Amino acid sequence: MARMDLRVRLLGLLSRRFSITRLDAEGIAQAQARHLGHNRVVDVVFGGVAPGTEQEDVEVAGQVGRLPARVHRPAGEEGPLPLVVDFHGGGWVLGDLDGVDWHCSSVAAAVGAVVVSVDYRLAPTHRWPAGSEDCYAALCDVVARAAEFGADPDRVAVMGDSAGGNLSAVVALMARDRNGPRIAFQGLVYPATDLTLSSPSIEENADAPVLTKADCVAFRDLYLGGQDPRDPYASPLFATDHSGLPPALVQVAEHDPIRDDGLRYAAALRAAGVPVRTTTYVGMPHGYLSFPGFCRSAPQAMAELCAELALHLRTEAPAARS
Repeated sequence: MARMDLRVRLLGLLSRRFSITRLDAEGIAQAQARHLGHNRVVDVVFGGVAPGTEQEDVEVAGQVGRLPARVHRPAGEEGPLPLVVDFHGGGWVLGDLDGVDWHCSSVAAAVGAVVVSVDYRLAPTHRWPAGSEDCYAALCDVVARAAEFGADPDRVAVMGDSAGGNLSAVVALMARDRNGPRIAFQGLVYPATDLTLSSPSIEENADAPVLTKADCVAFRDLYLGGQDPRDPYASPLFATDHSGLPPALVQVAEHDPIRDDGLRYAAALRAAGVPVRTTTYVGMPHGYLSFPGFCRSAPQAMAELCAELALHLRTEAPAARS
């Protein structure tokens, strides 16, 4: 393994103070209610809104009600533009729209796309499958309302990091199985795909910075609440058939307990005939894309994600839709 640089090790030390394993029910509720927003210090660490973009807070349909969402678009560009639906990370327990503003606005600016980030219901108050069903309902609603957002319903991608990567993969499965919106591409950034926690990297990186094995267990248990971790809509790796799914980019971090989740899922997609690009970011911890101020590889990873989105969305013409 490559040696982690000083900034990554410092990030690991800081993140231990906020581990999910240190939070009781009250602490989780307080963390969910807390929003960092944006200021100079926060943006140095987590990234700010990309220049040349506009943001609008809206609501979209969830499984049982309305969900907060944020629309990012390149300023001054006329539609219809490609449409990207983003699901944030946070172990299905934490995370919010502010935390992915850098991701989403960077994609909007670089790809020339409308990016809609979705704030789905969180565990443990709303256990699986609430989050995944919310994300699928939101996808269907956003695509149906594409014209309202200045977007093209025939050029659609999903993306997400960590738990959001899990949800993106699950939504792609749901869309295929339920004859839902046609998805041209899935961007899966260090995704959790096996909630049985059977990947070899779980033990290899059990004490990694940012995310540990104990964190993985805690997030999984809060999300599932004892339900079957092998259900494909919880663990997409266990789908009986991965054929017919959208082309994918799978990014993983070398120092990550769930590194092999992404690599195993990429292999399963490839074996089913799905085009996949896989990249391992050497020396990086889980969550590198959320900490561009600490992680040197974040700009490169973002550039790769944007390039793959542009490639797949710009070659998808409406006439190709059956």
